[in-house]
Order: sequence, then C-alpha cells, then structure tokens
Amino acid sequence: MKSDLTPGVFVSIAPGVQRVVAPNASLMTGPGTNSYVIGDPPLAVLDPGPDDAAHLSLLQQRVPQPRFIFVTHTHRDHSSGARSLAALTGAPIVGLPPPGDGRQDLSCVPDVHPAHDEVFNFRGRDAERGSDAAHSGSGNSAAKASQLRAIHTPGHASNHVCYLLEDSRLLFSGDHVLDGVTPVILPPDGDMAAYIDSLERLKTYRPEAIAPGHGDVLTDAIGNIDYVIAHRAKREAKVLAVLNELGGGTLDELLPRVYSDVKPQLLRIARLSLEAHLIKLVREGRAGRDRDTWLPNGGGG
Repeated sequence: MKSDLTPGVFVSIAPGVQRVVAPNASLMTGPGTNSYVIGDPPLAVLDPGPDDAAHLSLLQQRVPQPRFIFVTHTHRDHSSGARSLAALTGAPIVGLPPPGDGRQDLSCVPDVHPAHDEVFNFRGRDAERGSDAAHSGSGNSAAKASQLRAIHTPGHASNHVCYLLEDSRLLFSGDHVLDGVTPVILPPDGDMAAYIDSLERLKTYRPEAIAPGHGDVLTDAIGNIDYVIAHRAKREAKVLAVLNELGGGTLDELLPRVYSDVKPQLLRIARLSLEAHLIKLVREGRAGRDRDTWLPNGGGG
C-alpha cells in the first residue's frame, strides 16, 4: 500500500523514522525530495532537501535541536537546505564534500566526513559518533538498536553515501536506488562501474527495506537492488549491440537507438547514462573511442 507523498505531510515509515516530502516536484525529482527525521524523540534530519523556507521550518519544528544533519550527496535537491537548517539549529552537517564537476551544491560544506562503515548512535536524547564496527551481524540486537551506519556508495555521484538504520535494516538510499525509476549516472563525476560495484556492496549489508530520496518506501530491498543491476546489464548489452550494428557513432547518433524505449523528453537525461555506459566499456576494453565517436570493441584509441 502506497503511503502519502503529499509535500509537507509527515508520515511514519518505521519505528523512529518520519518522512516529509519537499515542495520541489519535477521531472527529475518526481513527487519531490524526501527528507527524513530520525530518532524517538527526533534527533537528526537526513537530506534536508531544497533551501525552501517553509520546508525547513517544518523540519525545525519537528526537530528543534538536531544532533546531526545527514546528507546522502550534494546535488542541490538534496542538500541546498542543509546550510540554512544548520544555521537555524546549530547542528553539524554530516556528509562528503562536493566534487567540482559543476553540478554540485557548493554551499553544502559538511562539518563531519563519515568514514565508510562509521556508526552514529541514537540513544534516548543523545546522539554520537561510534566506531566502524564490522557489518557482518556480530553483536546483539540491543547493541545495534538505533545505529545509523554510513556506507560509501559512489556511482550516481562520487560523494554519495547511503545510511543503514541497523535495528530495522532500513536503508536510506538517496539517489542510489529510487522508487519506480533507475537513477541517472552523471559523468565525469558519476561512474557506471562504481555504481554497479556499490549496488553489489549494499546487498552484503542485508537491508530489508529502502527509503529512497524520491518516491515511496521499497519493501523488497534486495529484489529492488537486483532489478537495478539487471536493468543496467540489459542496457549495457543494448549499447554494445547498437555499436556493432552501426559500426560506431557519436552520443547523439547512438542515443535514439539505445534508448528507443524512452520518452523523447527524457532523452536529454538518458544521454548522460549512455555516456557513463560507454566510458565503462572503453575502460574494460569492450569498446573504443576516437574523439567524439564511440566504436565497437577494438576500434579507436
């Protein structure tokens, strides 16, 4: 059953987790960016979303004194409200610095850079950074209650981090796994090989549900991750088939054939993922490149 994705409405999606959708619906953001409030009582905000005064006021009212403001990555629809919310509340921003690819929110300069597998503990009215304990399931359930684990997941963006709430096995996936769509990979910072590797890594954490950056909760976490991996493999096979059929081509020549199943208004976005697939294939020696022309295996330099 789908839950309410109306902007400005807080919805409980798991024990100690509430979601509120920002008022920034668009072709790229779907119904809007999901912001999450974590803790019982609330102690943190994850992905404050756009720098929208009304949306940030709702978050501040729900969490007057957050211990942390987490960001999954620094694309503006997720992070541009972080600095304003930090100024309102005094909370530190947790995330990785924005890369310089021209697509990032440079206003979001995190105060805390989480190490891969670093744990943030939420107990009672306290929140603190913890050790990077192994994720193999060691320890009892009480020790893992209200632990939020940072998992580095480059691919969609090089500074992307997913966060796993360990007691409920709920994964906050940002733009790494989405509801109903597959994320665009934006080269040169976005990397298709890294993206697929990150998806495989996420499965080792055994998430049970996914709270994405846009859309509703995904209740079959592993099934959805496997679907995205299979989708990317299918698209890659189509890229290779079109390269062989045409004997090579520019991005604009390859695009309508590789993405013949995509609506015309989405081709501009699909072009980015096509380039990411081609870069991956060239690195693997499965395609070639001669300036702006992409070639079948063995062609070009």
